[in-house]
Amino acid sequence: MADVEEALEALAVLADDERIQVAAAVVLGRRTTDDIVTATGMTKRRVLEALTRLEAGALVTHDQGSWAFDVARLKEIARDARPRAEPDDVGDVDRETASVLRTFLRGGRLTQIPMQHSKRLVVLDHICRVFDIGVRYPEREVNALLRAFHPDTAALRRYLVDEGFLTREHNVYWRTGGSVDV
Repeated sequence: MADVEEALEALAVLADDERIQVAAAVVLGRRTTDDIVTATGMTKRRVLEALTRLEAGALVTHDQGSWAFDVARLKEIARDARPRAEPDDVGDVDRETASVLRTFLRGGRLTQIPMQHSKRLVVLDHICRVFDIGVRYPEREVNALLRAFHPDTAALRRYLVDEGFLTREHNVYWRTGGSVDV
C-alpha cells in the first residue's frame, strides 16, 4: 500500500500548473534556476517554491546549482505502484510444468501460444483437461471451450489434434490424450 501512496503523492506533486511547468522546463534541459525562470515566465520566488516541492517529492534533484528531473525515480514509483497479478494456480504439477504454465497463463488465459514445441505441449496438456474423456464435442462447443483460453481457437484445435490430445472426425472432437487428474 505504501507504493501506491507514494505514487499518489508524486502525482499530487505534479498536479499543479506551476509545478508541472517547472518540471517540464527541467525535463527539457533547463538546469539553472534563472533558466527555469526564463523558460516558464514565472517569478523566481514561484519557481523556487515549485522546485522545493518537486525536490521534496523526490522528482527533481539539485546538485551544484544544477537542477535535474529524476526520470528513473518516476519510473520506479510507477513500477512499484502497479498492481501485481497473482500467479495463476496451475494445480499440483511439477516445478518445470508450473513455470511454463505461469509464463503463458494470466488469469487462466493464454498470453500467447508457445512457439517452442516442448512448452506448447505443456500448455496443450493443461488445456485438454477441459475436455471430458469419452465425451464427443461438436466443433462449435470445442471453440467455445478453447475461446476461454485464447481467441485463436483454430490454431489451438489444430495443435490439440496434431499432438494427439484430441481426435477429430466429421467436425466432432473427443479427447484422446493428455494427463488425467486422479
